[in-house]
Amino acid sequence: MLVRKIVAIDPCINALFIIILRNLVKLADVINELVEERGLAKEALGEVVCEGMLAAYQRKYPELVLKVEEDSATGDLIVFVQKTVVSSVDDEYVQISLKKARNIDKTLDLDSQIWVPFDGKIGRVEVLRARQVIANRIKQIEAKVVYDAFKNKQGHIVVGTVHKSERNGLSIKFGDVYAFLPYSLSIPNEKFTVGYTIRALLKEVLAEPQGDYQLILDRVSSDFLHALFELEIPEVFEKLVEIKKIVRSPGYKSKVAVFSHDKNIDPVGTCVGVGGSRIKPILKELGGETIDVFLWSDSLPSLVKNSLKPAIIDRVELSPDNQIARVWLNEDQRSFAIGKGGQNISLASQISGVNIQLIREDGLKKDIEKNNEVLTNEE
Repeated sequence: MLVRKIVAIDPCINALFIIILRNLVKLADVINELVEERGLAKEALGEVVCEGMLAAYQRKYPELVLKVEEDSATGDLIVFVQKTVVSSVDDEYVQISLKKARNIDKTLDLDSQIWVPFDGKIGRVEVLRARQVIANRIKQIEAKVVYDAFKNKQGHIVVGTVHKSERNGLSIKFGDVYAFLPYSLSIPNEKFTVGYTIRALLKEVLAEPQGDYQLILDRVSSDFLHALFELEIPEVFEKLVEIKKIVRSPGYKSKVAVFSHDKNIDPVGTCVGVGGSRIKPILKELGGETIDVFLWSDSLPSLVKNSLKPAIIDRVELSPDNQIARVWLNEDQRSFAIGKGGQNISLASQISGVNIQLIREDGLKKDIEKNNEVLTNEE
């Protein structure tokens, strides 16, 4: 069982602390419960409990050399202190007589070191120290389990349900795992209710949690749209159709340039499908965001022309440095080329990598859109 969201100390761990506080040492039942509920290795938990208990005893008895071990047969937790074998004991905490030492190990001599059970007690302050150490170590173990389980899934789409809304984003649950979808990586204006099924790109798997989460989701990147195409269109997944480049204005419009080395495959038609059958599930997932799929070209004038669709372009002329593309088109096509809020021309400029200037076909330069003020504003 994996737990991605790092939560406050649960009742099971609290029970462990109560046992420690009451100086009870049989922890097998609590550890077994932790193993079952948290999906952690029993051996690792045993080590963690010993580490926490050692920290507690070291806080109370800093002058002593101590160690803590769990008896694997009985589940008892045993505290040991290191003592020096002496002929006459001056300090019972750190010394043991030769006679008593040889009752334990007949090979011991004076000045030998021996570990013996320690019966000193600890109080509430020391238990709080153990609690801190154990809780932190369990978080570290859980974090490593999550990281190892999901690192290879980074960059892929995961499917989950909305668990709850938080101040800066959504908590998404899939299986027994929690991830975080920041509002900054959510499509603008999309609304989700608790229990709603959602798909998102696993953008980042953190080695350690930031706040409560290790897994960060994303729905606004070009990578998310690319992954959706791979899910919905087999030819894209199989690389028969190649997506050369994607640019997005999340929630409003995207442009996808596609290409195929197989002349028998129409890459645009393959992605769109008959009557839009293949693109519709992607549009639905994006909440109605429009997607222009067009043919990629290594010819920059052709690429500019294709990227401005649905506008019909008459001709494209490049500046000597290929940084500016002057585009001739009829007046009735200008609004299509610009698009709502300048989105079409802005995205076309991004995907082609040039500054696009629109010129009326009748030769009257319509202020070249005030040097494409719309485009400049978008950038």
